[in-house]
Amino acid sequence: MPFPRSSGILLHPTSFPSRFGIGDLGLEAYRFIDFLKESYQQYWQVLPLGPTGYGNSPYMSYSAMAGNPLLISPEKLLDEGLLVAEDLANLPAFPAEKVDFGQVVPLKIDLLKKACENFKVKATPIQQKGFAGFCDTKAYWLDDYALFMALKDTQDGASWHTWEPEIANRSPEALDRVQRQLTGEIFYYKFTQYEFFRQWSELKSYANMRGVDIIGDIPIYVAHDSADVWANPEIFCLDEETGAAAQMAGVPPDYFSATGQLWGNPVYNWEELQNQDFKWWVQRFEAMLDYVDIIRIDHFRGFEAYWSVPQGEETAVNGEWVEAPGDAFFEVIRHKLGSLPIMAEDLGVITPGVEALRDKFEFPGMKILQFAFGSDPGNPFLPFNYCRNAVVYTGTHDNDTTIGWFNTASDWEKRNLELYLGCISPQGVHWDLIRLALSAIANQAIIPLQDILGLGNEARMNFPSTAEGNWEWRYYPEALRDEFSDRLKHLTTLFGRAPQTK
Repeated sequence: MPFPRSSGILLHPTSFPSRFGIGDLGLEAYRFIDFLKESYQQYWQVLPLGPTGYGNSPYMSYSAMAGNPLLISPEKLLDEGLLVAEDLANLPAFPAEKVDFGQVVPLKIDLLKKACENFKVKATPIQQKGFAGFCDTKAYWLDDYALFMALKDTQDGASWHTWEPEIANRSPEALDRVQRQLTGEIFYYKFTQYEFFRQWSELKSYANMRGVDIIGDIPIYVAHDSADVWANPEIFCLDEETGAAAQMAGVPPDYFSATGQLWGNPVYNWEELQNQDFKWWVQRFEAMLDYVDIIRIDHFRGFEAYWSVPQGEETAVNGEWVEAPGDAFFEVIRHKLGSLPIMAEDLGVITPGVEALRDKFEFPGMKILQFAFGSDPGNPFLPFNYCRNAVVYTGTHDNDTTIGWFNTASDWEKRNLELYLGCISPQGVHWDLIRLALSAIANQAIIPLQDILGLGNEARMNFPSTAEGNWEWRYYPEALRDEFSDRLKHLTTLFGRAPQTK
């Protein structure tokens, strides 16, 4: 569906300042929403919010529907009476500019377990009723997730397909046995989801009250080592004997990589999904709409055709394109859930078939300014080639910051950019690209916060195809300065993206 002319900021919650070493859903999250409001921004775009595993990537989550417990605010748990002041005293000296996950995870887990034990004995009747209601309404994913995580703890984090066969294959007798054995552990994982959802719902309500909608991210694929694959093996292409991914997701070789990208996620058994009327996917969208107002579908082209690589391959070279029932899928989504506010990440190898699928359902595609200046006037990322039903970005979480990009761009790209702009302004190339994005014809413009703050390569969020050093960046508490808000508000008003007052 086309969106009104508007703009917003891309920032993952882990990047908020916090004395607990990682951004959370406490005071700084509310300060950021106030900054959006004062800057006339109507969107806050986040990365996937699920619980992360090895590598800390939000795109490789233990669940497609759960929330990340690391985002729970200990200070809010204090306000609820589930922690005491002494629990939050004598904290380690966490780095302010990045997340040290190795230091953060044990601290947060310890606090969450204390809060859980206190909840068991101190919860008021209202809190108990809220928890019971949450567990009941979310049971369609929560029960499998909580049991999956409790089992992983007993297996030292090993992937589910290496567990004893009766549990890996979900024998009813075996599941009944471990559920009785792990009652306390299962309660803990349900409690953390309840707290995440409660804190996130309060924050979302505040954002909506301030005129800010949240854009959330659905990765097309889920991690092989996830509650989703363990609980629904029939809808994934798995090896029947070992449970490993029989067909793996990725993208083929291209200009940027001679061997392509092999992600390792299992691809879907789309025939079985279609036989089930896409039930799991419908539930996934329903769960997502509990968290966000607008859904961005990552790797949208995979709904038209996907690159499938056989088990055992170490690169994506020997894959093949396989047609997906995207048209039937989105018809079912529209029939069951209505015309949803969806954005399509249509980057990569885009064919006329992908464009036709996107346009049939009126999903806006993405335009990235950092991709615009390396070729000729036919480049689809140049603003004069945009259509209105599109979302323009200076860059995404996978790109360098604008300053970082410009500093390493080729002389050809820099020259093309200067010719396009006329000159690089004294305010800096980052504000030139922000101005270009906001002035473009595309209905929506999204700017990473790093570009508004004028940060370089040190603030990059992700380096694709690298396993370490990603998802760590955080900004300092004093970074959201009035001068940035005023400048952004001025440009947003100038280019017709300010909120319409009645």
